[in-house]
Amino acid sequence: MVIVEDELKKIIFPKSDLLSDEPPMETELHLRQLMLLIQSLELLWKDRQDFYAFGNLTIYYSPNQRKSEYFSGPDFFVVLGVARKPRKSWVVWEEDGKYPHVIIDILSDSTAETDRGLKKEIYQETFRTPNYFWFDPTSLEFKGFQLMAGKYEEIAANEQGWLWSQQLELFLGVHDSQLRFFTPEGKLVPTPEEVAEKMAQKLQDLGIDWRDLV
Repeated sequence: MVIVEDELKKIIFPKSDLLSDEPPMETELHLRQLMLLIQSLELLWKDRQDFYAFGNLTIYYSPNQRKSEYFSGPDFFVVLGVARKPRKSWVVWEEDGKYPHVIIDILSDSTAETDRGLKKEIYQETFRTPNYFWFDPTSLEFKGFQLMAGKYEEIAANEQGWLWSQQLELFLGVHDSQLRFFTPEGKLVPTPEEVAEKMAQKLQDLGIDWRDLV
């Protein structure tokens, strides 16, 4: 029996339970960089419930809704306009066809060529991801691209060397050898640890030892 395309669209596929299938981050530098991006953005957007930001997670995007074909694992990505909740993977056909709005790949010796080539092409041609960045935590190479008329154009840096993300409405830039977020006003977006350290210092200035409060 031949099923035409219109009939295929009417088929209701069962909910999948696809687990992420990504290898561990290659080095401590890569893992720490990934966690920094996740934690600082989640802290900045702590009152928002309309985004998903995570990393080293498989994105399944098969038009045939198959796990075994068409999948990719960005190091860090953000999807806007979706429910903020934990996920086992990102399954495009279960997320109303949504792809990441921002992707950041953390380069390594084994992935750099693919990130700059094949993955960049996939993000441009298939994902249509508006903002793509890559960062090398060893060499500190940092570049960003904005999708313009269907093609990636390199984002020009400002005087500080930061790149603007239209999707996040934040700057990204290298600070103390790490890729960080900056507000439009130029303020560093802190991590939870940095906020805690600042609070502890303020308590100390008041003559209070934070450990007495535990």
